[in-house]
Amino acid sequence: MTCFVPAHSEEPIETVPPLPAGRSVPGAKTLADLTTIGVGGPITTLVEAEKEADLIEAVRAADDEGKPLLVIGGGSNVLARDDAFEGVVVRDLRSDIRLVQEGGCEGANLRVLGGTGWDELVVHTIQNEWMGLEALSGIPGTVGAAPIQNIGAYGQEIASSVARVQTWDRKTQSRREFTMNELGFGYRTSILKQTFSDGWGPSPRYIVLHVDLQLRIASLSAPVRFGQLSKILGVEGGTRVPATDVRAAVLELRRSKGMVLDDTDRDSYSCGSFFTNPVLTEEQAAALPDDAPRYPVTDESRLVLGAAAPTIEGQVKTSAAWLIDHAGFPAGYAMPGPAALSTKHCLALTNRGGASGEGLRDLARTVRDGVRERFGVELHPEPTVVGGL
Repeated sequence: MTCFVPAHSEEPIETVPPLPAGRSVPGAKTLADLTTIGVGGPITTLVEAEKEADLIEAVRAADDEGKPLLVIGGGSNVLARDDAFEGVVVRDLRSDIRLVQEGGCEGANLRVLGGTGWDELVVHTIQNEWMGLEALSGIPGTVGAAPIQNIGAYGQEIASSVARVQTWDRKTQSRREFTMNELGFGYRTSILKQTFSDGWGPSPRYIVLHVDLQLRIASLSAPVRFGQLSKILGVEGGTRVPATDVRAAVLELRRSKGMVLDDTDRDSYSCGSFFTNPVLTEEQAAALPDDAPRYPVTDESRLVLGAAAPTIEGQVKTSAAWLIDHAGFPAGYAMPGPAALSTKHCLALTNRGGASGEGLRDLARTVRDGVRERFGVELHPEPTVVGGL
């Protein structure tokens, strides 16, 4: 048996502060106070859970009383309505990163509570020389949301590092653990996310309690495979570089697109990328213009931990941003707002100041319908749209 050889650095890694998980306002009274896009009406009942028992009890009580439930972390993936949320909003404030085991063959096994800030986790892994999350730097939100939609960026997805997810099953009112192979990971989806459509929304049937990760031990990054990232790092695709360099490059790219929270930058008042990249059949992809991007689709449900996922024959992924731009909605569309596309990236819907939830929905529908009319492709929102689009 050949073990992965640890590649620890002899030099201490410079301490870097994690980026905030959200844009929460102290003493929050509305969902606008708890979301990065800054829209949403009054909250009828707010529970701030600092312990697992508090979280479970709040969820159980809401379900027993038949009240709508919204479990929220950093609020980076929620587009709320303008009227009052007549249900229970539960903020997961639990935060902890625990090293369960570390060894050359086993790697580093971590247990992370769902309310932990995502970028806090990324910084922690880089500083401890655990490889696998560095390209996911700067993503707002919390760890509990990450496996639900299989967050990913710049050639990396959380699916490649998840070992198990412990959840609270709202249907059976009991804990349920999912192994990596049971989670049904796909492009921005999982078994957990799919229960949104089973009548449990605006939160899914399974509420994430903690996530178990397995990471390799290395000061170098995973092989860099994303073109933009390779270019800014000045390396060939497949090269491994110091994880700190990957983080710096990723944050530079994200800031250039308004995708790092910054109270002085209205482009960052968003839900991030609003639409997922469409996955098409080969026939559908063939109907697109010749210069439309086309990428292979990987099967995340057949992952071997640490290995590249196999591709799915007959499926093609294209770029939602390309479709939006070429359908007549470039960056800055509908400026000066108050609801407009980001001036840096047409895939983000932004609140320029004073936008309403309905105004942002109108903009999203305009873009979605325009792409459908121009290319015959249906775009689907990535964030949770409370009340639907």
